[in-house]
Amino acid sequence: MKMKKLLCLSLSILMVVSMVGCKKEEKKAETLKFGMGVVTEVSKASNAEGDANGQGQTTTNVAVVTVDAAGKIVACQLDTADATVAYTGDGKAVANESFATKYELGDAYNMVAYGGAVKEWYEQADAFESVVCGKTLDEVKALVAGEGKGTEDVINAGCTITVTEFVQAIEKAYNNAVASEVTAEHTLKLGVSTAQSCKDATEEKDGQNQLETTFLAVATDAEGKIVAAASDCVQVKFTFDATGASTYDLTKAVSSKKELGTNYGMSAYGTDLNGDGVVKEWNEQAAAFDAACVGKTVAEIEALAGVDGYGNADLQTAGCTMGVDGFVKAAAKLK
Repeated sequence: MKMKKLLCLSLSILMVVSMVGCKKEEKKAETLKFGMGVVTEVSKASNAEGDANGQGQTTTNVAVVTVDAAGKIVACQLDTADATVAYTGDGKAVANESFATKYELGDAYNMVAYGGAVKEWYEQADAFESVVCGKTLDEVKALVAGEGKGTEDVINAGCTITVTEFVQAIEKAYNNAVASEVTAEHTLKLGVSTAQSCKDATEEKDGQNQLETTFLAVATDAEGKIVAAASDCVQVKFTFDATGASTYDLTKAVSSKKELGTNYGMSAYGTDLNGDGVVKEWNEQAAAFDAACVGKTVAEIEALAGVDGYGNADLQTAGCTMGVDGFVKAAAKLK
């Protein structure tokens, strides 16, 4: 009888050990690379003529992607910030009431009503995202056909608009993607916020109508906690003289602040707020902000901003001493 009990006990122990071993062998979800890319074009910088204002127009396409070990895109989010500003024939900058991305405009973008399209812009962007998922970068590039529109597969999916700019943004996001804790179960979100600052021209100095568009991409878990974050910003200063004539150089390329890196010049010209005599570059400060977002909900990101628009004490200690209003406003728009 004792032998039977010992045998049963031994078998029980073996079963427990076996079960523990099985649990250890459970396959962990694959972690993915996570990245964001922005592509900006300035398409207009016109002179004021007669009663018509001069105008500056900028279009920025943004993409956020996750990429698996095989180099295939697992998830993708797209948006376009298309903004036009104006200045008068007597050198006055005109302030806009508000700015919205094409995705934010939704049905109000009126592609169906006035463009004769079957689907609105945001629906077409969603359709292109669905085609992109499961493809490598080379396969995504091959989706561009004649006149910048998509291939038959793209059109059949419901995207009939030009996709060249989407692909350019996706390529940047793909190349910017870095290792992360993001998995296929997490949700990608993208927020875009545009701020404007205006200065009238004088006889001695050009005026400016400046656009600063901030982007924040995140991946969130089932509880809404941020697993990874990536931010960037594009600044375009449309300049003009006292007669409303544009003095903006349309030939120059526009790079984001993150792309500019040390060339942005924050270390050389920035203000030291935390008292250690060191001012980090914009891209380094943005990276500190991104890191601070991890583990927080979108609502909790607001607490990262102090009362003066700069980062709170913890954020400044982490290395982000610049203004974070743009980041916080972009976070509020995460979709």
